[in-house]
Amino acid sequence: MDATPLLIVDAANVVGSRPDGWWRDRAGATARLRDSLAPVAAAGLPPELPPPVEVVLVVEGRARDVPGTSGVRVVAAAGSGDDAVVALVAAAPDRRRLVVTADRELRERVTDEGAEVYGPRWLRDRADPSDGSR
Repeated sequence: MDATPLLIVDAANVVGSRPDGWWRDRAGATARLRDSLAPVAAAGLPPELPPPVEVVLVVEGRARDVPGTSGVRVVAAAGSGDDAVVALVAAAPDRRRLVVTADRELRERVTDEGAEVYGPRWLRDRADPSDGSR
């Protein structure tokens, strides 16, 4: 059993939760989200998620070509990003799995698989507490 928690982030949903012009450059907004997640792998997200953490960013559509980086594995969904998130959750039944999304249907699907679900604001508050745009 792998004791490292698995944090799966629904990129499209999290990026889309802020009206900051992301629609003009989806790949760029997704890359910025990826970069903000890199410190989470080593530092965790106190108090709920102590380090180390495996961070997976699920991308789709115009952001599909955003590459992974040190600390953040990027999974390009072949089809639906939601289906890719559910598949990642289902593939790790013996680990603590946390999914970040505001999508109601996806929340239900991953909860049925035993994952914890948090919204985009939870992630923003912990990954970038200096962000005053909340």
